[in-house]
Amino acid sequence: MNKRFFLIITGFLIVILLVFSYFADRRRIDEKSMVQSDQSNLNQGVSVVMKPVDDETGLIIGPGFNLVKTNCLGCHSGKLITQNRANREAWKATIRWMQQTQNLWDLGENEPKILDYLSKNYAPQQMGRRAPLQDVEWYDLQE
Repeated sequence: MNKRFFLIITGFLIVILLVFSYFADRRRIDEKSMVQSDQSNLNQGVSVVMKPVDDETGLIIGPGFNLVKTNCLGCHSGKLITQNRANREAWKATIRWMQQTQNLWDLGENEPKILDYLSKNYAPQQMGRRAPLQDVEWYDLQE
């Protein structure tokens, strides 16, 4: 009786874990593919498109992602890429600096594809610190 009870409970727990895992994966997929309109940007007529991001590297998934992952992340973290913004010429200058000082190999025919990826996904952004506050009811602080 105890062995049968244990098997039933174990089977039940496995089913629950599988169902939970399925819905967690669905939620992650939905979050990656959604288009989000930020309310402050909506007031300005701008919609923000959330691009899918690789969980392991933190890099945007798109054309050239695998080349960047293969050629860049062997030496440094994806955070070094995501924290920087540059145009194509500045990314190329960064690659040249790494080749001259950090022993980065010649990227050959992959270099233009890597530069396309970096300049598209990590280009400079024309934006301020944050959107101005709107419809705020201000009040005096009491001492």
